Amino acid sequence: MPSSPRIALPKRESELYSAYWDQARTFPDGERIRNCIQCGSCTGSCPVSHAMDVSPRQIVALFRAGFLEDVLKSRTIWLCASCYACTVRCPAGIRVTDNLYALKRLAKKRGLHPRRFPAHAMSEAFCRNLRLFGRNWELWLGLRYYLSAAPTKLLSRDLQRFVLTLLKRKRLALGPTRIRRVAEVRAIMDKAESIGEV
Repeated sequence: MPSSPRIALPKRESELYSAYWDQARTFPDGERIRNCIQCGSCTGSCPVSHAMDVSPRQIVALFRAGFLEDVLKSRTIWLCASCYACTVRCPAGIRVTDNLYALKRLAKKRGLHPRRFPAHAMSEAFCRNLRLFGRNWELWLGLRYYLSAAPTKLLSRDLQRFVLTLLKRKRLALGPTRIRRVAEVRAIMDKAESIGEV
């Protein structure tokens, strides 16, 4: 009987792995990801796991098996709601949310994004809004999303009616507003980015 072909796992000592550990060192106990017992508490606690293509538990399993590029191309790291329920309930004390943010920073740095899923475009637009104005400009954020995800939906009458309703009720501004001390917001962002680059 012929033996089944062996699957070659990626090397853990790759440049991508050392880049991840550089990110993991930016928060306390980052290396605890090695202690995962695959109990599934993180996935069971996650309010958005139903929308993820790879569950938080599977993210850790894929990471430890050496499939870091697959992890970085998943939707999961972009869908995290930052509620920290997974971190609070992890019996191994793994800071799952912080690990997902480290993976997101690495994905942004490497330009690895899930196909046909523009969450990274919204993230970039949001950060750009903060840097320019000190606060979000919702109209540009929404426009950026539709330009990346489905430009034809911008012609949808339902979407146009929705936007007009928001404008009439003063829930959406046509132009951005800038806060007074925007330089302080930029300084905070610069500091956060420099910590993430360590």
